[in-house]
Amino acid sequence: MTIVAATKYVSLAEMRVLVEAGVQVVGENRAQDLESKHAEYGSAFRWHFIGHLQSNKVRVVNRCCELVHSLDSHSAARRLEIPALVQVNLADESSKSGILPAELDSYLGEGVIGLSTMPPAAGDPELSRPWFRRLRRLAEEHGLTQLSMGTTQDFAVAAQEGATFVRVGSVLFRN
Repeated sequence: MTIVAATKYVSLAEMRVLVEAGVQVVGENRAQDLESKHAEYGSAFRWHFIGHLQSNKVRVVNRCCELVHSLDSHSAARRLEIPALVQVNLADESSKSGILPAELDSYLGEGVIGLSTMPPAAGDPELSRPWFRRLRRLAEEHGLTQLSMGTTQDFAVAAQEGATFVRVGSVLFRN
């Protein structure tokens, strides 16, 4: 399993802490932040894109990243030159990006190596388990092996359910 340090709220200066801590993989949510952080720390990390990917930002992501965790549009898929995980909105939450499970077949093909999801917010990590299990089964049904699921609050449950990538952020900077 790969731990991806989510850097959405990490300033350019604070990235140095991650370098010093030996973090190997970072995940950025915004293309403009990715571009500036990559310009400063490019070879210090392996870069993943974990935010909503707009097709007009794919060029930056192709140049800087090795993997996208959040593919959810055919327009972006056509422009991507790197492997991707399709983001599936299993709970059909209108506030979240991602495709519905019924749409998955239209995304499968060259470059798609797995799935990702963000379950509904919950105080108890165990409440995420059914969503993670469902994503794992969906991936298995489609012959996909990579799963990005789990964040700071529920990464242990995600790991138990087969995550190959977990995204952690705030836990990295707690005192």
